[in-house]
Amino acid sequence: MELEERVAELERRVAELEERASAGASEDGGDGGGAGALPAADFWALTGLKERMADAGVADGAVLFTGAVRLPTGEAYEWQYGLATEAVLDADWSEVAESFAALGHPVRMRLLREILGGRRAVAELAALADLGTTGQIYHHLRQLTAAGWLHTAGRGRYEVPPVRVVPLLVALVASRP
Repeated sequence: MELEERVAELERRVAELEERASAGASEDGGDGGGAGALPAADFWALTGLKERMADAGVADGAVLFTGAVRLPTGEAYEWQYGLATEAVLDADWSEVAESFAALGHPVRMRLLREILGGRRAVAELAALADLGTTGQIYHHLRQLTAAGWLHTAGRGRYEVPPVRVVPLLVALVASRP
């Protein structure tokens, strides 16, 4: 490799490191995640978000979440959503309290996991250990439905609405220590 090419490559790598440092990444490019965490080496989503913010004249930043998911049932979902920081900070956060509260019970979280995994009939859910009686299961399903995390898919069958699959998984990822 000629000297000019080596210098150009070094400049590119330094620029990448500077961008990672300004984004607050750890020195090893990790995202703080554990097993299953994707490498954050090039921050392609963050870079794209910054470019869009600049094009739209958004000065205070933005939040973006995105995902491409294939469930154990074979269903596939792709989703992305972003909001300017100002819109997030100015919103009435109490409006989402019910949604968060619905996720705040271990049985409800288990129900969501089982439903995403393909057990969608109440009879299938009632056959699982540690979920309680059928009446208790219906109580939890009503709470999740009222908060928008589930909807009915026929008599005694529930599913996570397609527009909530990736947000639910994002909430789980964001909640990890």
